[in-house]
Amino acid sequence: MPELPEVEVVRRGLERWVAHRTVAGAEVLHPRAVRRHLAGAEDFAQRLAGHRVGVPSRRGKYLWLPLEDTDQSILAHLGMSGQLLVQPRTAPDEKHLRIRVRFTDTADTELRFVDQRTFGGLSLHETTPDGLPDVIAHIARDPLDPLFDDEAFHQALRRKRTTIKRALLDQSLISGVGNIYADEALWRSRLHYERPTATLTRPRTLQLLTHVRDVMNAALAVGGTSFDSLYVNVNGESGYFDRSLDAYGREGLPCRRCGTAMRRRPWMNRSSYFCPKCQPVPRVSS
Repeated sequence: MPELPEVEVVRRGLERWVAHRTVAGAEVLHPRAVRRHLAGAEDFAQRLAGHRVGVPSRRGKYLWLPLEDTDQSILAHLGMSGQLLVQPRTAPDEKHLRIRVRFTDTADTELRFVDQRTFGGLSLHETTPDGLPDVIAHIARDPLDPLFDDEAFHQALRRKRTTIKRALLDQSLISGVGNIYADEALWRSRLHYERPTATLTRPRTLQLLTHVRDVMNAALAVGGTSFDSLYVNVNGESGYFDRSLDAYGREGLPCRRCGTAMRRRPWMNRSSYFCPKCQPVPRVSS
């Protein structure tokens, strides 16, 4: 699933190509793509027509398009393979095209939602006074949000009876961090993924947050991380941060810091990548 940098790259593209355009009509080509819109495909299409799209917004991994003249937003679930593409109207339909949105202006582009695995989709939701779709109002701010509270995050970690990687992936504590960037930030911080959160001092927490931000900003600068053709920006282009990864996916390769072979361990139906020397397993207190 795309993490904060990948979603932000898509958001920026949508801001350039879609913001302040009025919807002429929407066409749902696969009902599964609007399954989270409980009123169904026909209702979804009808309720978009005639409304003006505001500036696309994001919190963590969540992306939405506010409708300027309503109290509703289009929430995009990218899932594992969802793509929001801005395409010429004359471009051939993609094999896995699920939704098409056309606009009333004279621009010759349209917005397409393409999803090979059909895990993602679009849906309409009420917008809270804070500007979020109501179904994601519980999601914490992300570390690139100017209003993210570092001290509150540290205190939450100290109260949690969990381990640091679990905490980083807990979207109610900090949003936008997924498996890839958690491993990268932990490697930079020299922290093992099973380090108990209660053992983190304030300086260690602040150092970790600095590395989370640094790695995300570095990924943003090159368009995010793409391991295959499923993650692309709105113009269909892949990101290149996979070439700069220090931990994720580097099992057996030398640690870029000390030369020790990187390891991979199964973790919560995922994998964790780490350096056994730079990120030693935490001691178990007796």
